[in-house]
Amino acid sequence: MANPSEKAGFLNRDILLRTLIPIGVVACLILAWQLIILAYEIPQYILPGPVAVANSLYKDWGTLAPALWVTTQITMQALALALIGGVGIAVFLVQSKWIEIAFYPITVILQVTPIVAIAPLILIYAPTTQVALLICAFLVAFFPILSNMVQGLKSVDHNLLNLFDLYGASRWQTLIFLKLPASLPYFLTGLRIGGGLALIAAVVAEFAAGSAGAGSGLAFRLLEAQYRLNIPRLFAALVLLSLLGVVIFAITSFISWFFLHRWHESSLRREN
Repeated sequence: MANPSEKAGFLNRDILLRTLIPIGVVACLILAWQLIILAYEIPQYILPGPVAVANSLYKDWGTLAPALWVTTQITMQALALALIGGVGIAVFLVQSKWIEIAFYPITVILQVTPIVAIAPLILIYAPTTQVALLICAFLVAFFPILSNMVQGLKSVDHNLLNLFDLYGASRWQTLIFLKLPASLPYFLTGLRIGGGLALIAAVVAEFAAGSAGAGSGLAFRLLEAQYRLNIPRLFAALVLLSLLGVVIFAITSFISWFFLHRWHESSLRREN
């Protein structure tokens, strides 16, 4: 059996490899991209190289940074509202089979309706463009959290439910001390999915809104760069959107690991 120091060294080496390998692959892809640009002498207005994109990021940071902040705010606010609404409505739905039958189809309809189709209506009725973007992002991020939470609340071990009934636990005690902890892995899966979808919906909604000005996000900067044929800036905005998505996924994945790594099978390391 390995001693604690050997086990710690193995874990550190594993973490290092998990970090260095993806970074190495991305670096190789960026290098190949730059070499192709140089070898075929592709002009920047068709396909800019990584150096041109980095230069655009530096020069246009004063324009792109505020747009990045706007998109980040809308995404995180929508995700927070989706968490509150998804968990709250999921708890409401599982209280009765008839409540679930009556109201769950409404949430399915909201999910399957393309956000691009209803975004113009939301823009008409919302008091401001920012509120409309927030509603669009919320609607897309809401359903994965709701559906995963409902599934988690309904997947509690029946033996444990019978045990709680045997000891006379109330409905709320069963919910707080059994159902909610048991549904945590499902909830965290919905959180990871909802985080990415909230960002996608925020960008798509801004495309539909066509908002401009100081309060515009990265989606408008993409359109602006396209109209002006400023392709390096367009790629720079795309890079920022991708990095934002990676950061959101990393944060939600860390939250999932933090809550599950000590007890859930999905996060436990196999000994053999």
